[in-house]
Amino acid sequence: MPVQIIVGAQWGDEGKGKVVDMLAERADIVARYQGGANAGHTVCIGDKEYVLHLIPSGIFHPHITCVIGNGVVIDPSALMSEVAQLENAGINISGRLLVSHNAHLIMPYHKHLDTIREQTSNRIGTTGRGIGPAYIDKAMRIGIRIVDLLDRDLLAKKLKTNIEEKNQLLTKVYGETKLDVDAIISEYQEFDKKIDEYVTDTSLFLRGALKDEKRVIAEGAQGALLDVDHGTYPFVTSSNPTSGGACTGLGIPPTAVNSIVGIVKAYSTRVGNGPFPTELLDETGERLRTIGQEYGATTGRARRCGWFDAVAARYSAEINGIETIAVTKLDVLGTFEELRICTSYEYKGKRLKTFPTDVSSLTHITPVYETFEGWQTSLLHTKTHNELPTQARHYLAAIAELMGTRLWIVSVGPRRDQTIMVS
Repeated sequence: MPVQIIVGAQWGDEGKGKVVDMLAERADIVARYQGGANAGHTVCIGDKEYVLHLIPSGIFHPHITCVIGNGVVIDPSALMSEVAQLENAGINISGRLLVSHNAHLIMPYHKHLDTIREQTSNRIGTTGRGIGPAYIDKAMRIGIRIVDLLDRDLLAKKLKTNIEEKNQLLTKVYGETKLDVDAIISEYQEFDKKIDEYVTDTSLFLRGALKDEKRVIAEGAQGALLDVDHGTYPFVTSSNPTSGGACTGLGIPPTAVNSIVGIVKAYSTRVGNGPFPTELLDETGERLRTIGQEYGATTGRARRCGWFDAVAARYSAEINGIETIAVTKLDVLGTFEELRICTSYEYKGKRLKTFPTDVSSLTHITPVYETFEGWQTSLLHTKTHNELPTQARHYLAAIAELMGTRLWIVSVGPRRDQTIMVS
């Protein structure tokens, strides 16, 4: 039962959208298993660029069925906006997009609470899209699922209970105005009419597809180092981007998985707050940001940039079971005379080769680097691994070896055709 999981092995923004789009050519189904509209997957086809937030990156291949699984939290306006964007671009969605009836909905009060909390002194650096509060309600067993839209009376009962509680918090703690229950009920029932053609039991669909030997790509959002259990807590997302999240987020058995691919950028970036051991707060960091156009696809925020962190990447490979890797944005490093890879940490006089996930330790470690010679030439027209400069091949080999993985794919530009299959 061939399921291939695509995992971001850093702090997100590794270029998963491009890799999934490329691999989808040889698949039947692409299924998103966690996160929400806080993730932005960018796909470049020719001279056109598309940014997806909820719909899987396989949508650009006409033969692919795209699934949004139960582990995703869905913002109705974001989803319908994305559908309209694709249809306006001439991409047929009908019959090709399936949305889990058990997926939880992001409500207006989730966004409101997210924005308010980010204005306090305990900022995490979220996108303000209501993702965290929606997952909180899910864990508290008071969330609203898509299936709840089918019964107006049940929906009204659940919403009135929820909004009464949220109004207490908004008015008494934050001094905000009350939310209108009836307006929210009406808004979401209108959404139900629009989304109805896409809603189904996606877990049942996927299990049937696996029995028929269909090839499935499970697409994660964000990165493993932002995993709520295994990332740099509390500066993490509210779900499980790690490979283990694919099974719960899609309703498929672990025995269905036969391949886990890790996506890493040729250097490191991070959006939002939290520890970042190899961050460069100098001209080199700014140079990486400028050349790599490191600005968030969802928010436009400038990404923090630094050298490749092999300690963090190796940890990610181990907790995800990553066997092969795709290295993206190698072309961004083409003008640097010298490159560095962090191979270990120093902490309180000791050398660490394992990744400490607690914020206190990560904040006080010092990265230990190995230096590599740059290649100082453009890679945009390189077609094969052997055509890469010797220095670039040496750099890639070091990344794979330090992670304990095998190099499979190298991206040397944003377009589909700027991709090298190593083996």
